[in-house]
Amino acid sequence: MYRFLLSRQWVILTLVSLLLIPTMIRLGFWQMHRYDERTARNQLVSDALTADAVPVEQLTTPGHAVTRGERYRSVTATGTFDTEHEVVVRRRVNADETVGFHVLTPFVLADGKVLLVDRGWIPADAPSQTSFPKVPAPPAGRITVTGRLMPDETTAASGIKDLKGLPDRQVMLINSEQEARRLGARVLGGYIAQTAPEPKGDSPELVGRPGSEDAALNYAYAIQWWLFSVGVPVGWVILVRRETRDRAQAAAREAEQAEPATV
Repeated sequence: MYRFLLSRQWVILTLVSLLLIPTMIRLGFWQMHRYDERTARNQLVSDALTADAVPVEQLTTPGHAVTRGERYRSVTATGTFDTEHEVVVRRRVNADETVGFHVLTPFVLADGKVLLVDRGWIPADAPSQTSFPKVPAPPAGRITVTGRLMPDETTAASGIKDLKGLPDRQVMLINSEQEARRLGARVLGGYIAQTAPEPKGDSPELVGRPGSEDAALNYAYAIQWWLFSVGVPVGWVILVRRETRDRAQAAAREAEQAEPATV
């Protein structure tokens, strides 16, 4: 009755089914791994955003690589903005996905160390891409700034190419090592995305809070893959039963046609 399972078509179908089952199970576990990673990342971000602000030099020093646990921590610093050495970061978008620049201004602390401050986004309204855009001035004199601590940007982590030969005072990446060489100063590792004081006239536009990743979607995908892995053998059994039934019905019709007609 089931000899048809040895046919080429059914052997291939059975082998494909046997391969699909463990593949789908593994995909389900991979999605659960992504769910755990995203949940942990969301918790780290939440913990960092709700933690009390601390002086920046409690978390970073010149040459320090900002860790995952330190990222997004709220920090404070007191000093003065050095607008003479201010640069803009190319190809950055705001909340509306409009391409412009981020304004990166060195902030000189009392001991001479420098903190890089991303003051926010401005539109690309210069006459040309080679022109330095009009940048709103930061507060003058000695002030205290607050911001979210961020790690240095690299091409490997961000996917942004560090293009060479850019116009004067324009960069592609925010990187404390590169800025330390340019400024000839002791620059604290990483940088901060400024959150306070808020700029006059809402420009530069402050960088928004980091969003949470949709971990629940990965959980749903994991369940989906595991349901698919169960559905494969169920579907195979259904196809076998249907094939058996169709063959039985075809054999019955052939038998009826083969019977001699009664006189």
